[in-house]
Amino acid sequence: MEENRSGDPSRDTKDVFAALAQKRVYIETYGCSYNFGDTANLVEVLKHYGSTRVASPDDADAVIVNTCTVVGPTERRMLRRLFALQEKPLFVTGCMPLVQREAILSVCSPLIIPPDAIRKAYLRVRTVAPGGVGIVQIAQGCLGRCTYCITRRARGPLASFPKHEIREKIRSFIGAGAYEIQLTAQDVSAYGRDTGTDLPTLLSSLSDLKGNYRIRIGMMNPATVLPVLDDLVDAYASDRIFRFVHLPVQSGSDCILKRMGRGYTVKAFLEIVSAFRRRYPGISIATDFIVGFPGETDDDFSRSLALVGRTKPAKVNVTRYSQRPFTGPFAENDFPDSVKKDRSRLLNAYAEEQYSAVNRPLLGTTVSCVVTEKLRPGSVMARTATYQGVVIGTDLPIGAAAEVILKKDRKYFFMGDLVE
Repeated sequence: MEENRSGDPSRDTKDVFAALAQKRVYIETYGCSYNFGDTANLVEVLKHYGSTRVASPDDADAVIVNTCTVVGPTERRMLRRLFALQEKPLFVTGCMPLVQREAILSVCSPLIIPPDAIRKAYLRVRTVAPGGVGIVQIAQGCLGRCTYCITRRARGPLASFPKHEIREKIRSFIGAGAYEIQLTAQDVSAYGRDTGTDLPTLLSSLSDLKGNYRIRIGMMNPATVLPVLDDLVDAYASDRIFRFVHLPVQSGSDCILKRMGRGYTVKAFLEIVSAFRRRYPGISIATDFIVGFPGETDDDFSRSLALVGRTKPAKVNVTRYSQRPFTGPFAENDFPDSVKKDRSRLLNAYAEEQYSAVNRPLLGTTVSCVVTEKLRPGSVMARTATYQGVVIGTDLPIGAAAEVILKKDRKYFFMGDLVE
């Protein structure tokens, strides 16, 4: 497979946006919040060209697919969707065309929109859409050397975006009515390591922005949190920041972490969690695990289970390992799908037991929260200061503060009633 991070500008980007001008465009987006940020930027660019986004490919003059290829099943889904959508003029962006162009060309012949082209075009537009949640990209790429990850090849080395650009984007979202500002990158805590600054400094520079908003800090690698841990914990003291940390550990075994190339130990992960919880006892911790990594013994997997029990995260994302192009030479030691499936099921079930144990004492209590999203007519999502989701069966405006009694535990969120 051909690796091509930047694409061929003469072939891919020349007149690509002009080709979409005045068109009805259908867009499908997959993967991480960074991809959704790219799509939001792309929509604003297309508006500048007089294009209209439509909700169905049947109503479209052209189709755009923003792809993800983080695991094998996702890649296969992408290829199926590209094949199914090629009856209309098809445009592809995201991670796949940057590292798996030949796989795409095996099922269709689209025009490629490199993510860098979206960013450059957006910087000439800089508008944002109204809504309760605004995604703000603060950097692209990472410093990691994870042996399983294809995304680092797609997105390349760390490139932090200028502070003034980030501030301007946040200010625009606040002005457009957003309450929840999501800072996103492939590794948020690596911000500034390439430009002589760091994430805590960025967060401090955002504290003087005016308006009704709160910042949710995205996924952070423990390896890049450690050098700035004390200052980062201090930065979370701001009332502008959700007390929420997404800290993927990936395994409870140091042996597996070393094979993964993660650059930290379980002890270091626990030190980070402890540092945040000592300062903010109610803080929400989310984490990720990969199960079935080549060489993961029963004992290694048991250590992952034990780590979940010890830390009791508010959310655990479980991924079954799959071999990706350009990554570590582990194919010969790969586990059967049945082993991965069993371990995934066990870890998810155990994590849900922890959610129930943590959530049960909260039922019947009253919490303060702010509305961040309209889910459907008569229903909104609100967030507490620790980013706990509360669904309220009442129409309330974005940014409205509410006192809510927690009535039902849905594991990943609560159902609540307004306090009269």
